[in-house]
Amino acid sequence: METITLNIDRVQVKTRKVATVLEAAQDAGIYIPTLCSDPDLEPYGACRLCIVEIENMRGLPTACTTPAADGMIVHTSTPAVDEARRDTIALLLADYPADCPKCTADQQCDLHKAASYVGLNEQPYRKSNKAIPIDASNPFFERNLNYCILCGKCVRTCDEIVGMGAIQISARGYTSLPSTFGDRPLIQSNCVSCGECLVRCPTAALMPKERRQPSREVKTICPYCGVGCGIVLGTDGEKLVTVRGNRENPVNNGRLCVKGRFGIVEFVNHPSRLRSPLIRKNGELVEATWDEALDLVASRLTKYRGDAFAGISSAKCTNEENYIFQKFTRVVMGTNNVDHCARL
Repeated sequence: METITLNIDRVQVKTRKVATVLEAAQDAGIYIPTLCSDPDLEPYGACRLCIVEIENMRGLPTACTTPAADGMIVHTSTPAVDEARRDTIALLLADYPADCPKCTADQQCDLHKAASYVGLNEQPYRKSNKAIPIDASNPFFERNLNYCILCGKCVRTCDEIVGMGAIQISARGYTSLPSTFGDRPLIQSNCVSCGECLVRCPTAALMPKERRQPSREVKTICPYCGVGCGIVLGTDGEKLVTVRGNRENPVNNGRLCVKGRFGIVEFVNHPSRLRSPLIRKNGELVEATWDEALDLVASRLTKYRGDAFAGISSAKCTNEENYIFQKFTRVVMGTNNVDHCARL
């Protein structure tokens, strides 16, 4: 991989030749506020918060859209940069309701984090009076455009990552907003409820209907199909409360479908969920240990070797588990009568 070296705030930074100034700074642990950039999305430059000063370059370019160059000298905080950022955030906050539910739930939304970084403690502009109806039609999250700052992340995510194009920026000027086709409720659009826009929204414009902070997290694999997506489960005591994608997993890089993101917590915590094997005794199902259940199954299966036996595997198993199942069917049970539900 070809690398280049540039100077950011008097720090020598080595980065990829194709990196932007923002990526170079982030790789070096140098914070530059931004609301519209995302490592999974194309550079956009909408929020104008990542502006920097670059020696021998005119104006205040956005770091997220400016390619890093060998020998470049970058200043992320100067009087001109700081003043422009404060004005930009002040204008955003003037159009942003004071009661931010994301700040209440997660300590601080990205907008208020940026405001704290630039030292904007007082609002110099008069607040607007937006009153856009909340779209609560989606079963998993709410869309409250009163908190929208037009960063474009939701639209770009739906287009660039998911490929659905369920929402676009509609209208012009002050009335611009992310909208479905015909401005219908989200549930009536072609949205697949994957929640990729939800996890990237920097404000409270998109919020999950169920919100609870986990006390600890553990990495595992999504059980819904054999793709092997990595997930991070958040628990509070013995109760599962959150699920998020694991960005370190090479299969999904943190992305999830609707089942993986929203379909696990409810069924894991469901009161009717079986917590131990059941064996039928005297016409009734009674709880048993795993050793009892497996010994019973093994003793019964010995009567059905060869083509008297057939097996159907599950899409909720991993590829490795499905491989073991077909190997068991063919080698141990001695038959090729094996199928998989997903083939149908």
